[in-house]
Amino acid sequence: MPKEKGFFRPEELALDYERDLNDPGTYPFTRGLYPDMYRKKKPTIRQFAGHGLAPNTNGRFKMLLRAGATGLSTAFDLPTLMGRDSSDELAEGQVGWDGVAVDTLADMEELFSGIAIDEVSVSMTVSGPAAVIWALYLVMAKKRGIPFDRLQGTLQNDILKEYIAQKEWLFPEDAGVGLVIDTIEFATRFLPKWHPVSVSGYHIREAGATATRPARR
Repeated sequence: MPKEKGFFRPEELALDYERDLNDPGTYPFTRGLYPDMYRKKKPTIRQFAGHGLAPNTNGRFKMLLRAGATGLSTAFDLPTLMGRDSSDELAEGQVGWDGVAVDTLADMEELFSGIAIDEVSVSMTVSGPAAVIWALYLVMAKKRGIPFDRLQGTLQNDILKEYIAQKEWLFPEDAGVGLVIDTIEFATRFLPKWHPVSVSGYHIREAGATATRPARR
């Protein structure tokens, strides 16, 4: 950028349209992930929430929905993220402290009791035990008689950022990545409205990674 002006003029730009900008909904997605973006669909309003036991967070979820939230974003406590039961001695002092504790199907049912999960999208910030937590959610939906293809939401499920940055992994790399692939395959077959993985670049960046650009074609 010219130092004397601090900005570019049109004739000074060296822009490869397809590589650097492109149409909305097209790589490199600088103008949005979808062609229509929010011209046809309003953005989801959701707040990251989770504390105490399942009934505590259920109350919080319902308060947020009454206040105008259009989706839910679930924060799990550290023992849950590490695949530990709340009664584990290593969980002492951490249960429900920085998110909600979910150990069983009953916990999951209490967490979403009275909430229309076939009408509200649900985000789950969980990676290591994502497959197990998601399985509990799906069993809950099945017990309610809700078809999987009506469920919508997102699993963080980014196990690579756990190995690289946040360090909350439960399995060796091959097994952990394999579980993520299994969830993606399952969602592709049975949950067309569900995002089975959300790449968490923030954590990796905080661990020292930098953004890269694709090679010129």
